Amino acid sequence: MELNPRRVAWLVAANTALAPFAIDAYLPAIGILAESINASIHHTELSISMFLFGFALGQLCFGPLSDRLGRKPVLLSGLVVFMLASLMITTADSLTSLLVWRFIQALGGGACVVNSAAIVRDCFSGREAAKVMSTMAMIMMLAPLVAPAVGSLLLHIAGWWLIFVFLAVYAGFLFWLLGTRLPETRDINLPAASPRQVIRNYASVLRHKEGMGYICAVAASFAGLFAFVTASPFLYLDYFSLSPSVYPLVFGVNVVVIALSNRVNIHLLRNRTPQQNLRLGLAVQLVAALGLVLATALNVASLYVVVPLVMMFTGMIGLITPNAISSLLDHFGHISATATALLGGIQFSCGALAGVLVGLFQVEHLWPMVLTMLGAALLGNIGVRMLTQAPKVDDAL
Repeated sequence: MELNPRRVAWLVAANTALAPFAIDAYLPAIGILAESINASIHHTELSISMFLFGFALGQLCFGPLSDRLGRKPVLLSGLVVFMLASLMITTADSLTSLLVWRFIQALGGGACVVNSAAIVRDCFSGREAAKVMSTMAMIMMLAPLVAPAVGSLLLHIAGWWLIFVFLAVYAGFLFWLLGTRLPETRDINLPAASPRQVIRNYASVLRHKEGMGYICAVAASFAGLFAFVTASPFLYLDYFSLSPSVYPLVFGVNVVVIALSNRVNIHLLRNRTPQQNLRLGLAVQLVAALGLVLATALNVASLYVVVPLVMMFTGMIGLITPNAISSLLDHFGHISATATALLGGIQFSCGALAGVLVGLFQVEHLWPMVLTMLGAALLGNIGVRMLTQAPKVDDAL
């Protein structure tokens, strides 16, 4: 099959949207889903953390497997697992069954998304690769913005179960699309790393002090973000009594701010180093988290105070993530795929852990969310300052 770069780029982008949709589409329905399975909204929110754990594991396991077996077999198998698990979630009648099927769904999702990056590496290099990665990043930004609105519409049409039928149909469509339009992109002449070599590569990243500082920055900011994402159904639907139709609007503004901060980052990089922008983003996150804790302590945490502070916190992802990843890969150009997979595994695991801290204890207040966000911001700032070298001002000139 002839390789068309533009077609491959769009196919990869469509595949990349699967995970954000699986995470965010059902957020407006969590309250109704909780009633359906006779669980509290806080315990039902743990299904977000369960998805993130499975997603992290899926990336770590199936990334190296696709290097050995090829992209298409692993990708298409992941889509089948995701599709079947999505359909099984519609039959969930207890919290346990919901969590189990969400975990299995996430394993399939991890196998899909880790192959998106691998396919780009196979097909493109240099500026062309950067353009495709930008398209993927745009989809990753747009999907969380659109997903809650789609979920809210489907909830209104029929009920929460229709959201997971939609996810299954989307996975089935991708299976047909990628199965018929995407060629195998892995070069069969390239030797695949043995399992022992994969473990050695992972260990070399874990032992690298500065590299772990950058991973700490991404993981901590992601943990803070998912403390908010996990708490958001309770925060907006219960605590502030917003309707499921308004929820996507107040949730979506955070995605818009992240996209805008990406543009600000590009502008700032003309005169500043990635390391300087990274530290700036982490510092602003810490200020926003302290603001949320202070507002909660003083009992002034109204919707008009919380929403801007959360926007300020989440917006800094656009300054933190791209600069930390580029700084990390400067040290691991020879094993960039391994470093990226390990970063993804740690990042999503920390997001899942933050979600557990927010949802497990069923505290009917803002404290679990704001304290978890503050703890994440502190860890990110401390990790970068302890493990990485301070950026030199002349490096930017």
